[in-house]
Amino acid sequence: MTETGTSPRPAKAGLLSGWISRLDLALELGVTVETLRRWELLRFGPPCVRAGRKIYYRRDAVQDWLMQQEAPAPKRAGARR
Repeated sequence: MTETGTSPRPAKAGLLSGWISRLDLALELGVTVETLRRWELLRFGPPCVRAGRKIYYRRDAVQDWLMQQEAPAPKRAGARR
């Protein structure tokens, strides 16, 4: 065999390095895949992208969505006297 003179590609971050699959996100959040599917239909959950039949979530967008879900603790009414 002879060498073609091409060098191997330099190592880069993977194309989907900033993305997470629906199954992986469900496991991270402790919910089911069906719950994420339902949230998508209700337009409630984090934004997602479809690549054919696969659904991916951008990690930064999920973190932003989680921060938006954060609600301040309700103020308790004063005690009765």
